[in-house]
Amino acid sequence: MRCSLPGALGAIVALVAALVGTLPAEAGDRTLPMRFDLRRQGPAESCGVTCKTYIAASGAITADSARDFIRAMQGRDLTGAVLVLDSDGGSVLGAIALGREVRRLRLAATVGRVVDLKGDVVGKAGAKDNAKDNVERNADISAVVSPRADCESMCAFVLLGGVQRTVPIEARVMVHQIWLGDRREDPTAATYSAEDLVLVQRDIGRLAQFTAEMGASIDLLDLALRIPPWEPLHTMTRDELRRTRLATDDAAAPAVAAFAVTPPVQASPTAPMTSGLRATPINEQRWAMVDRGGIASLARRHPFTVEGEPIGSFDLAVACGADADSFELSYIERRMMSDDTRLSAKPDSVSLRTGGVRARLAVTASQRHDGPGELVSTATGAVPAALIREFAGPGSHSMVIETSRKGLVTTIRIGNTGAQQSLPRLIAACAKPIGARADLAVRKTGGLASAQ
Repeated sequence: MRCSLPGALGAIVALVAALVGTLPAEAGDRTLPMRFDLRRQGPAESCGVTCKTYIAASGAITADSARDFIRAMQGRDLTGAVLVLDSDGGSVLGAIALGREVRRLRLAATVGRVVDLKGDVVGKAGAKDNAKDNVERNADISAVVSPRADCESMCAFVLLGGVQRTVPIEARVMVHQIWLGDRREDPTAATYSAEDLVLVQRDIGRLAQFTAEMGASIDLLDLALRIPPWEPLHTMTRDELRRTRLATDDAAAPAVAAFAVTPPVQASPTAPMTSGLRATPINEQRWAMVDRGGIASLARRHPFTVEGEPIGSFDLAVACGADADSFELSYIERRMMSDDTRLSAKPDSVSLRTGGVRARLAVTASQRHDGPGELVSTATGAVPAALIREFAGPGSHSMVIETSRKGLVTTIRIGNTGAQQSLPRLIAACAKPIGARADLAVRKTGGLASAQ
């Protein structure tokens, strides 16, 4: 148990690079329910009598993962075994139950991918075979651990179950808020009942209790709860891994300071924009048609956050393009001033993507407003009609907006609620003569027209 796992793994991987074969059968698909494969550390000439037992845990954590783990490991001698995690996360309660089983068995845990060595035959479970039979069949296969793997979301709390926890330099542990799975695609547009709030708060309480039971710092949960679902997952730094006690056997590496944001005052929803324009009352919960100075546009407002800290908001407005193959898209950002010069700088670039279609906008203006202490920036450009049509197509889709300033890249994901219903109206408006394009079913709001 006292073997230095990161250093040993690095040396072994380099030594047997030519001998490495494949991942355990089906273990490469992280979307499938988590499976558990038993392997023997190899090659034998590298570890001799100290060869460890690896438990490869790869895939999505479900409500049944703890039960599957118990069945697969039943009757096995797991003394000194290491659980090797590679997962996108999954069920909150499933992760807690699995983490408790890992602690009950006194297992060590790490982040990595178990790779079988060439020369050993991997058996495949038949239709009638169960998980335990497959483990018995393959338990003597030699393998190495590649440290290039990700442990995301609830996987971090399974890792917490290990009595000794290692995160190699090449591995990543990523966390974010827990959220209702069926409303994660467009969380600001979704509605939530009292029962939903009770469910989320109950799960947060259970995670807090579990974190304390495992001997880690509550800072781990606090860090995760800062990251809203429209931001990318937060990759924990070496300093955060140590500070939260998620890693107990830290790999030798210089600490990387976490990026700190000073909480600003919320942006005004009617803050003035550049060029004498003023923000229209754009809907914050869904895409809707608006009349912007006589120009029909499909628009949406969204909060702007960095690691959960509110720093302003931005509007996206899609208008008619020069032809049927394009749309004009404008991005209007209201960013509160900050002591961090990177946050207070004007954007160098703005890009967006949906699926495999990407477009870049040109930053056209950036102006400071002393009164509210904010920086208002605009970016515009023609985008392929295919991008907007794919985004507004049937089903749930997301658009990812990336801004870059002074080397700091921020990423926000926005959903398509309301876009599918409103895009046909924009297309119909674009087919009209220019002077008639703003002839929409709208109501007057404070001197500005806005669609319901």
